Amino acid sequence: MHALHLASVTAVLKYRLENGLVECGIPGAIGGDVIVSTLPPDRIAGTADERAQLNLFLYQAAPQTGLTGNGWRRGEGNDRMPLAPPLSLELYYLLSAYGAHDYQPEILLGYALQWLHQMPVLGAPAVRAALEACAETGTGRGLPRALVEPTLKALETYPIEMRLALQFLSLEETSKLWSALQTRYRPSLIYKVSLAPAKAGEPV
Repeated sequence: MHALHLASVTAVLKYRLENGLVECGIPGAIGGDVIVSTLPPDRIAGTADERAQLNLFLYQAAPQTGLTGNGWRRGEGNDRMPLAPPLSLELYYLLSAYGAHDYQPEILLGYALQWLHQMPVLGAPAVRAALEACAETGTGRGLPRALVEPTLKALETYPIEMRLALQFLSLEETSKLWSALQTRYRPSLIYKVSLAPAKAGEPV
């Protein structure tokens, strides 16, 4: 796992959600702009005129079970030392919806649920394309290209796909999570993202 894979996974998911908002016509449906952020929930101020917003927050990383290094293609990092297979992790994201008007949070969360359900697996080409787009925004809010390049290079040796799985927490688990975040509960979903070797023969 390259050092930037955590930020890269978050950036890819954010990019996909932002593009899905436009493709699904959500801004027009709710009568205004919608933003996608990746902030800790306590950084989002809850006010009477809060913006329509989806927030994607990486709150936990855990070792990935059931995946060995044998699934990864080996390559040479330099003349002396082979590259080790990427560190396998499962990343847990809290996806929350905000809005100042009736039904806005429900509409946004329903959109996200449907959109992510339609893309449970992002293959290596989709991951690379999203990273390229994130590095080329020129807005100062994307991933710096100088930092994205090493990740793209690492993906040439160890191409990955991203697998998304919706998780369901009990009421007690949900309460504990939001208490730990020290902020008010908002309508939300939990997603587990696993990084796995790209399928043999898949373009990279």
